[in-house]
Amino acid sequence: MFLPDLLQRFQSDPRRTMLVFSALVVLFVSIAAEPKTKNCNDVRAAYSSKGFNINDVPNKGVQGAPLKVCPQGFTCCTVEMEEKLSQQSHSDLKAPISELSSKLQSNFKQRHQHFDQFFRELLENAERSLNSMFVRTYGMMYVQNAELFKNFFASLKRYYLLGSAGVDLDRMLRLVNVQYDFTSSYMECVSRHTDQLQPFGDVPRKLRLQLTRAFVAARTFTRGLALMPDVVNRVSTVTASPSCVRASMKMLYCPYCSGQVALKPCQNYCLNVMRGCLANQADLDTEWNNFVDAMLGLADRLEGPFNFESVMDPIDVKISEAIMNMQENSMQVSQKIFQGCGQPRPAKVARSQRSVKETGFTGRFRPYSPDARPTTAAGTSLDRLTTDVRKKLKLAKKFWSTLPDTVCDGERIAPGDECWNGTAKSRYDAVVIGNGLANQVSNPDVEVDITRPDVVIRSQIAVLKEMTSWLKAAHSGNDISFDTGDEASGAEGSGSGCDSPTCETDRDIYFSTPANPVVPRVHKVVVKEKSTAHRATLGSWALAACGLALLTPHWR
Repeated sequence: MFLPDLLQRFQSDPRRTMLVFSALVVLFVSIAAEPKTKNCNDVRAAYSSKGFNINDVPNKGVQGAPLKVCPQGFTCCTVEMEEKLSQQSHSDLKAPISELSSKLQSNFKQRHQHFDQFFRELLENAERSLNSMFVRTYGMMYVQNAELFKNFFASLKRYYLLGSAGVDLDRMLRLVNVQYDFTSSYMECVSRHTDQLQPFGDVPRKLRLQLTRAFVAARTFTRGLALMPDVVNRVSTVTASPSCVRASMKMLYCPYCSGQVALKPCQNYCLNVMRGCLANQADLDTEWNNFVDAMLGLADRLEGPFNFESVMDPIDVKISEAIMNMQENSMQVSQKIFQGCGQPRPAKVARSQRSVKETGFTGRFRPYSPDARPTTAAGTSLDRLTTDVRKKLKLAKKFWSTLPDTVCDGERIAPGDECWNGTAKSRYDAVVIGNGLANQVSNPDVEVDITRPDVVIRSQIAVLKEMTSWLKAAHSGNDISFDTGDEASGAEGSGSGCDSPTCETDRDIYFSTPANPVVPRVHKVVVKEKSTAHRATLGSWALAACGLALLTPHWR
C-alpha cells in the first residue's frame, strides 16, 4: 500500500487515526523506558568498585523492593545491598572528617614537639654556657660549688615540666661556708634579717620576675599545643548516630538504587545532612575559638615581654652581673648578718692551706666574654617557631563549625539544580539550617535528639574552658599550677605577675630558707692561712649569695 493512500484513509477515519497515534506513543515510551527498567549494568560496576560482590546486584531493575531507606519504586537495589551501602555510607561520611581532623592533629602535634624540644635544648645550652664561662672566669671556686648551679638548672627543668621547684637553701649556705657551723636557729635568723639587705640591687628581682613569667608562658603555651591534638583525637572517637547513618545512606547511595550512579547530592542538601550529623561537634566551636584566641594572645607575649629565649640566652651574663654587684658590698652583707645574728661558730675541721690560684678567686670577678653565648636551640629561634604556629592557629579557628561546609564542597557535591535532593534529580528547596545542636530541631533530613548532648564533646568543652583560663593567667604573668597526672588540672596563682618593687612577692627573699632546715651533707673546703681564708670567704659569700638568689624564686 502506498503512503498517499494510507494518509487518505487516516484523514477519512479520525477514530482510526487516534488509535494508531496512541499505539505509537506507547511504543516509543516503552522503548525509551526499557534501558531504565531493565538494565542495572552501571549500578553493578559502581557497586563492585566499592569492594562488594557484583552478584548482589540484579541484572534488571525490580519494582517495589522492600527497601528501608531509599524509595521503593523502581530500583536496582535489594535489601541486602541497601544494608551494605549503609555501612559504606558511614565510612564515606567519616573519611573526609577523619582526614581533616588528622591533618589538624598532626600539625599541632608537630608544633608541640618543636616548641618542647626548643625549650628543653635552650635550658641545656644555657647550663652548658654558664658552666663553661664560670669555669674560665671563677676557676676552682666555681668548680667546688658547681652543685649550686646544677641544682638551679635542675629546678628550672622541674618547673618547666611540673610547675614546681623545691630548693634546699640552708644546704647551699653551709656548702660554701664550711668554716662555720650554721645551726637551724641561726639560719632562721638569717632569713629574718636579709629582707632589707638587697645585696644584688635590683638584678635578682628583675631576673626572678623575668624567669617566672617566661617559664609560665613557655610551659603553658607548650601544654596548650599538646592539648589541641588530644582534643581532636578524643572528639574523633564520637560515633555517628543511626539517624545520621540513615541520612548519609539516603544522600550518597539512593541514587545508585535508582540507576543514577553519577548523580551527586545538592550542596544545600549535603549541608543539612552534615550539620545534623556534626551538631555536637559544632557546639565545641565557641570554646575552641576562645582557646585559640588565648593561645594567640600568649604567643604575642612569647614574642615580647615574656620571651623565654631572651631570658635564657644571656642568663650567665645576668648571673655574673649579680655576682659583680654582690661583690661590691659582700663584706657589708656578711657584717650585717653577723651583727644581726651573731658570729657563727667555727666548724671543728682540719684546715690546710689553699692558694688564691687554686681557688681561682682573685678578689675581682672578671667580665663575661660574648663568645660564651649559647647557640640557638633546636636549629631555630623562638620568633620563627611562634610565627609558624601563629599561622596554624589562625587556620584552626572555626574548625568545628566549618566542617560541614568543608565536606560539602568540591567534587563531593553537584553544582546547580541538576543534583540529588534526596528523592529525585531536582532542585533542593528546603531551608539550610544553622550549626549546633539547638538548631537541629528543624532539620528536614536528620533526626537529632537535642535533649541529649554528647558526653565526650561536653567534657572537651570543659577541658578547653579550663585551659583557656590558664592561658589567660599566663598572659597576665600569673603563675599557675598543674597536676602531674594524666589529666591536667590547674588554678590561677597569684603574685608573680606584680611589676611593682613594693609588691610582697618582690621583697628581697634571696637568702630565705625553709621553715625547718635540714642538716645537709657538707662538702668541706680546707684552708689554713688567715688572709687566704678571709679572701675565700668573701668569694664564697658572693657565689653563695648568687646561688641563693637564683635558686629561691618562690615559684609555686
